Amino acid sequence: MRHVRALAITAIAAPLIAIVAYAQSSVTPMPEEAQVQVAPLEIDLSKALPGDAAAGEQKAQVCAACHGADGNSAIEMYPRLAGQSERYIAQQLALIASGQRTEGMVAVMLPFVEGMTPQDMRDLGAYFATQKSGAGVADDADVTDGAYAGMKFYEIGQALYRGGDAKRGIPACMACHGPNGAGNPGPAYPHIGGQHAAYTAQRLQHYQAGQTQETDPAHFRIMEQVTHSLTEQEIQALSSYVQGLHARADDVDAAPAQP
Repeated sequence: MRHVRALAITAIAAPLIAIVAYAQSSVTPMPEEAQVQVAPLEIDLSKALPGDAAAGEQKAQVCAACHGADGNSAIEMYPRLAGQSERYIAQQLALIASGQRTEGMVAVMLPFVEGMTPQDMRDLGAYFATQKSGAGVADDADVTDGAYAGMKFYEIGQALYRGGDAKRGIPACMACHGPNGAGNPGPAYPHIGGQHAAYTAQRLQHYQAGQTQETDPAHFRIMEQVTHSLTEQEIQALSSYVQGLHARADDVDAAPAQP
């Protein structure tokens, strides 16, 4: 399926370019979904203080090469972090550092998270939580065959996101992630509005496969059930719809002033 994307890769300082070069050279030889082995590590985020966004901003400089200075990655394989909740980011960093999350581009992350303290993780989360998430553009190509013939491609995802499919036991995505994809910081349901379609699709495929090393897989199992009966077309359409999802206020702010 075609996807409309407008990606502008900004200039990065020389030290950070070296990090990207290292990351890409590390990933290229690895097969997709390769399992990364790391030593077991206990990380207790509850023993850290609430995250300090100012401290996190300094610590986030090394993240900029892949995720953008403000957490809005211009490279689709690296997720947008801007607007994500402190709790969710800290939890994901802990899962990667402890070897419980091993899919996708985790191999790139390992050198940067293995030495992090729980406080570092919370500080980084606090910083990215203060940043405004950007968004891409959803695919509006016409669907010409199959069960969804006559619809725009993103409309397949829109229908599932907003209404789910009761016959197949698929709840509306907005029930947990909100109408604009802002998520819910309490139970650490992630902010997904504006996320790169390719990254979202990869995550949905991972949940659908049903394999995890998480010691507390409650959230993983929820998503496994949500995705178990989705078709590949639906996964791609959902991902496209989410990529274009953003708060309506963003449109108002961007509108030209009226005379």
